[in-house]
Amino acid sequence: MTEGASATRPSSPRRRAWRRFAANRGALVGGGIVLVIIGLALFGPWFAGDPSTPDIDNGLSVVGAPLGPRAGAWLGSDPLGRDVWARIIHGAAVSLEVSLVASLIALTLGLAIGLVAGYAGGLVDTVLMRFVDLVLAFPFLLLALLLAALLREAHLSSANAPVFITLGVVSWTTMARVIRGKVQSLREAEFVHAARAIGAGPVRILVRHLLPNVIGVVVVLATIGFAQMILAESVLSYVGLGPPPPAATWGRMLYEGQAYYRTAPWLIIAPGVAILLTVVGFNLLGEGLRDALDPKDRR
Repeated sequence: MTEGASATRPSSPRRRAWRRFAANRGALVGGGIVLVIIGLALFGPWFAGDPSTPDIDNGLSVVGAPLGPRAGAWLGSDPLGRDVWARIIHGAAVSLEVSLVASLIALTLGLAIGLVAGYAGGLVDTVLMRFVDLVLAFPFLLLALLLAALLREAHLSSANAPVFITLGVVSWTTMARVIRGKVQSLREAEFVHAARAIGAGPVRILVRHLLPNVIGVVVVLATIGFAQMILAESVLSYVGLGPPPPAATWGRMLYEGQAYYRTAPWLIIAPGVAILLTVVGFNLLGEGLRDALDPKDRR
């Protein structure tokens, strides 16, 4: 192939998507924040101190007040003398773990219902979409609080199970509606008619032909939804329905520190900034992926 032909050869969709992503400063910033948060969650607990054991001698003043940032505890101590930095690190691991499992549950439910409703149409689509409308009729936070309280009483084997089951079960509706719309626009495409003509059944068409064509949308929705999971988990932890003690969670740290917002403001600043940065990072990354994978969908 000549040099001129090589120069004019069109780039692949993957390369074009990467160029669009790399040119988006917000996406790069979001990706950097996400990588740092994931790195801290994965490797930070190996180096951070114990987040649960009180250190009365070194973490509290002579009058029993939490000590501020200092050498060895650069984010200060909480009212029990525990290292705030260690709790932030372990809280990142808990939040990401819960949000990941919850996102997988929401992804599975939303993707399955959206694919079936969009491809089947007719009565099946009507029934499934009315079910989606029924779930959406309940306020998200109220439904999450109710379900989390009920699951807490079920005494499941995993202490975190009530939280990620709750978040997964109440967060799949957006995925289902968007995927259903995409599938409806694709089910009459030529490649679908060709698959039917050679005898492919509905399951094969959904898995082998339609699913690969909506995977970009799935990635974007899952990334943005992950930020919502982080925020929702923090809310549940704040009201006492998150992972139970001794697990360190950002939401519980906010609740425990609110009584000391005047004398020890680092107790609410540290978890608040952690939640803010994580949510902003995943949102920026999701927006960048959306613009890169589907530039026609820019708003």
